[in-house]
Amino acid sequence: MTPTPPTVVVLDADPPPRLGRLTGRARIVHTDAAHLAERLPEADVLLVWDFTSHAVREAWPGGGPRPRWVHTASAGVDHLMCPELAASDTVVTNARGIFDQPIAEYVAALVLAVAKDLPRTLEHQRERTWRHRETRRVAGTRACVVGSGPIGRAIARTLKALGVTTALVGRVPRTGVHGPDELDRLVSRADWVIAAAPLTAQTYRMFDAHRFGVMQPSAFFVNVGRGGLVDEEALAQALTRRWIAGAALDVFTAEPLPEDSPLWKVPGLIVSPHMSGDTVGWRDELGAQFVELYERWAAGRSLPNVVDKTRGYVPGH
Repeated sequence: MTPTPPTVVVLDADPPPRLGRLTGRARIVHTDAAHLAERLPEADVLLVWDFTSHAVREAWPGGGPRPRWVHTASAGVDHLMCPELAASDTVVTNARGIFDQPIAEYVAALVLAVAKDLPRTLEHQRERTWRHRETRRVAGTRACVVGSGPIGRAIARTLKALGVTTALVGRVPRTGVHGPDELDRLVSRADWVIAAAPLTAQTYRMFDAHRFGVMQPSAFFVNVGRGGLVDEEALAQALTRRWIAGAALDVFTAEPLPEDSPLWKVPGLIVSPHMSGDTVGWRDELGAQFVELYERWAAGRSLPNVVDKTRGYVPGH
């Protein structure tokens, strides 16, 4: 008698993942947020393809069996964690490794664009205005990258290649990584402050009025981590009052950013729609990563990218 293959429930987003390689090896069940709660008891594995949804966090506390393994197609896991999932035996993995270099390149692009005043060049071109200016040299400037995981380390490597002196800040100090108690000192000296940390109880709104107040007036702030890392009202005030020179946000507390959000019109703020890690083919990479992890799981082998559900990220960095 042929054994029944494991059931993989996919919390869908458009376009859905390509899982053809699992044909015959897994029973794939697609669901939306509204029906996730009724699908969870039949799932051996849950693939959170819609990583913007909070449906897992809302559906998990219900009755019945729960999946043995949950994989989210994202680096962050704050959108799905709840006390019941954290306390369970379910293994949670993330998409660590997919977004590291694309996000690092995006940050480097912002640094170069701001230093070379490219936004104003494009503005002058639209106005047919010939206005010579002097721009900043990037090499020799200082950056403080907050978040010592793979994304933060990739950002640090890429900025160092541009000649930027880079300090990396993590949860625990160690060789090459500064601890949280040094953050204010490093931020106060940095030309570029980049937030790339996971969202946890300790990092929630770590960039507030105090942090923006200790930054240099010439500093530029970038958030490619999670929206909750930043007190957005405090940032808007810091930019309006010219406490800092500018900022770029790729992540927000509310996404999509509402049309009536005042952030759209804050002077010196660049708004991008959570796209820093999304390069051509990124969804295929995410799908292929899940298939590889599934093959390991089905063979009884240990999984990489296992999240510490209490800390809210993959430990070891």
